[in-house]
Formats: sequence, structure tokens, C-alpha cells
Amino acid sequence: MARIIVAGGGIGGLAAALSVARQGHDVVVLERRRAFEELGAGIQLGPNAFWALDRLGVGAEVRGKAVFIDQLRLMDGTSGECVARMPLTGSYRARFGNPYAVVHRGDLYEPLLRACRADPRVELVPGAQVTGYTQDATRVTAALADATEVIGDALIGADGIRSVVRARLVGDGEPRVSGHTIYRSVIPMEKVPEDLRWNTVTLWAGPKWHFVHYAIGGGKYLNLAATRDDGATVAVAGDPVERRHVLAEFPGLHGTVRRLLELGEDWRTWVLCDRDPVGTWTDGRVALLGDAAHPMLQYAAQGACMALEDAVVLGGLLDCDAGSLAPRLEKYAAERRERTARAQFVAREMGTRLYHPAGAEAKARNAMLSGLSETDLYDKVDWLHGFSPSVGPVGGAVR
Repeated sequence: MARIIVAGGGIGGLAAALSVARQGHDVVVLERRRAFEELGAGIQLGPNAFWALDRLGVGAEVRGKAVFIDQLRLMDGTSGECVARMPLTGSYRARFGNPYAVVHRGDLYEPLLRACRADPRVELVPGAQVTGYTQDATRVTAALADATEVIGDALIGADGIRSVVRARLVGDGEPRVSGHTIYRSVIPMEKVPEDLRWNTVTLWAGPKWHFVHYAIGGGKYLNLAATRDDGATVAVAGDPVERRHVLAEFPGLHGTVRRLLELGEDWRTWVLCDRDPVGTWTDGRVALLGDAAHPMLQYAAQGACMALEDAVVLGGLLDCDAGSLAPRLEKYAAERRERTARAQFVAREMGTRLYHPAGAEAKARNAMLSGLSETDLYDKVDWLHGFSPSVGPVGGAVR
């Protein structure tokens, strides 16, 4: 079998390592940070994510920490009107075969990390920053910041939106700054008034802003995320921000939204970035995965889901020896490019046409969405949530 190098030890990198190792390959995961850990707050997982997690063998563990919500709701953030709601129990689960849930990012990451540590074919190397790669007909070499090298039969670039592997492979410069600033806070549920503890993912849409909240950590915490379409031009990642600044950024909120926003503490801020889809994901024995391949805005709640799908499809295709890796990597890219590009564009469209319109455009949105039946709503998300390619349990191939 082969030795596969994975650059990046985030959700996508660990999922890829686990998927590939279960084909019998040895895997070395190179993580630039000093420890394998996942920062951040809440994350939404559609049925397609659970499809992948089950095939990676960690679905049950993730379910154990997840909050299974009753519905997705879109509210008018200025009037308080419920524009649309999509039930996520009964007929939804019957149609898509899995639940929709929310988790803390750590509650998704830790099961993947434990599974990798338990697999003798996976080697986890922290403090190993990949700076580039070279390859010849038989091997690929990852160069590290400390001037050492790691040699393998293939390299998977799962090193995020500012991927060094992508820079060498695609060379498309810095990520696109969206002009949207998001503020995040996680607070103990005991601080949330009883009448605001809803078992939903609720999105309040306003003119050039929106606000999302849902429970995480098995219901012990409330995740808050408030976004402004403010024209920001400089990328920011996780900077602390004062509470009074966040409150001042969202005038004109409906009373319930204001109450929820005022609960937030220890806010941090990001300026959201993504990239345009590209047709080139591979270079011989090198391929991209997750945010390195298709970074997207969070508005479709599919970034992690797509990375997990990537990992399972990749592993399913690598039931081969080292000599067949390059064509299998290209087949993986061909399987994934169109779907992930569509998700990238849909996420952008949702952030402008669905979440942030004002005036007549907001009224038209409300009228359109309020006229959709439950089945209509399921039909609209079927291409995302109903993903089920011809992949068996990890260890079987995509044909």
C-alpha cells in the first residue's frame, strides 16, 4: 500500500486521514499548530454530514454530543414575523435518512481525533508547517518550515482557506474578502431566559444584517452569531471585540432579537472570506480537500459537511496501490468539483438575496418563502441534504 501525507489537521484533514487509513494506507498528518485542537463555536450538520461521519465510524459519538433540533426558522428581524419554517423531524428524517443537528466544533473534532489516534496507520505530527512540495514520477516531498522534509506517495492539501498547497498548485492569491463581519459568542444556557430557549436554528434577517442562534454542547450553551454586511475589506480572524461595539452595530432589531443579542459575552469577530471555484484540484500525486479546495461562506451551513464528504469520497477511491494514486486523485476531483462549486455559489447568494435585503426586496423574499410548503422546502435542499453517492462503508470504493 501507499504512504499518504495530509497537510492540515483540522476537521477535513483528520477525516481524510481516517478515510484513507481504512483503505490500508499509512498516513502522516502534518499540523502547523503545536497541538491538534479545534477552535471556534457552533456548527450545523446536515444529513449529508452524518452520512459521512457514519462511514468514518464516528457518527454515533458525534450524535452523543449533538443537539437534534426541531426546525430551521427564518424570521424577519425588524418585524418579528416568522417568514418560513422547515420541520426537521418525522418526514424530514424519513426523506433524508439522517437528522439535522448542531454541535460545538470540538464535539465534531474530538471524535475524529480519537479515531485517528486509535488507528496505528495514522501518525499525527504537530508543529509541522508545510511550506511547499515537490514531486517526481514515484513520490512527493512536503517541505516544512524547519527545513526538514516528509516523503510520501501522495499529498492531500487540507490546510485551509490560505492553503500553502493550493498556492503552489493553483496560485490564485489571497482569499476573496466578502465585506461581511461576523461576531460570535457562546454563553451558558443557564443565563438564557426560559422563553428564549428554543430547540431550533433561528435566523433573523434584517437590512444588511442577520443574526443566528441555537443550542450546542448537548444543550448546555447557546451559540450566537451576528453578521453585518458592512463592506469590510481586511480579513480578521477571531479578534476580541467589546460588547458595546457589537450592540451598536445592530440598531433597529426587533425586541426579541435585541434581548438575545444583549445576552452575548466575550465576543470575537471575523471578516468572512471565500474563494471562487477552480477547475484544478490536482497536480499529479497532489490533491486539495475541504477549505483548501472550496472555501465557502457559512450561509449554507455546509463548509464542514462538504469537507467530510470529500474525505469519504477520497478514501473510497484510494483502494489501490501507490502506482495508481494520481489517476484516482483526479477521479476524486472530478467527482467533487461541480457539487462543491454549486455550494460555494449558493452560499454567496444566500448571504445577499436571502439574509440581507431591505425594503421591497425583503417583502418579496418574505412573500416567496411564506408561500412554500414543507415539501417545497425539502425539495429545495434535496441536492444538499440528500447526498448519497455510490460509496459503501469506508474500505469500499466509488465506482
